[in-house]
Amino acid sequence: MLAKVAAHYGRGPVVAIDPHNSPILLEHSDAGASSYQEFLHSLRSNGVSDYVEPQVAYSTDVARSWNRPIRILWIDGDHTLKGAKDDLDAFLPFLVPNGVVAFHDALNQFPGPIRVFVEQVLASDRFGPSGFVHSIAWAQYRPVDGIEFRKRRSKLQRKAARLIPFVESGEELHGIRKKLYKLNRSRVPRSAVTAPEWCEGLRAR
Repeated sequence: MLAKVAAHYGRGPVVAIDPHNSPILLEHSDAGASSYQEFLHSLRSNGVSDYVEPQVAYSTDVARSWNRPIRILWIDGDHTLKGAKDDLDAFLPFLVPNGVVAFHDALNQFPGPIRVFVEQVLASDRFGPSGFVHSIAWAQYRPVDGIEFRKRRSKLQRKAARLIPFVESGEELHGIRKKLYKLNRSRVPRSAVTAPEWCEGLRAR
């Protein structure tokens, strides 16, 4: 999807950092298994190979020599607290003003994405408009005027923070705790933002 947008507007490349060895995605988790060829086939079959720069590596390794500006920082790797925090800390310095950071699975039962989003993004005056779309958490980087969005961020932060006690241990939820988690999750606004709403939100701070 990101590559098709980049292709449509002539922007890019989309840098796809992935070691391609996750046992979650592979039928066999032996040391030589890889999803890289399948990934390349997917790019070719969708006609977007020219707009994607694959880097077969861990994000923490790539970050050591990273020096390029980032317009959209998509974090969808290690879902532990340390993993999500390390990815944000490593690449946020390169996110351009008015760029967007987004976390996948922030409203699923993982400890990292939701906690980092609540504690480091929504709590920071460096960010402006923010929200959830389904399970994705997003925020616009506004280092100059982010403080003007503090009230709106704080309102969202209070609702999202209620999920942290349920997922911070990383253990699977069962019974009443699972029901309470789902109840609190249902109270977090998570609808897509239309273009008119986005423009209006930038004016009505």
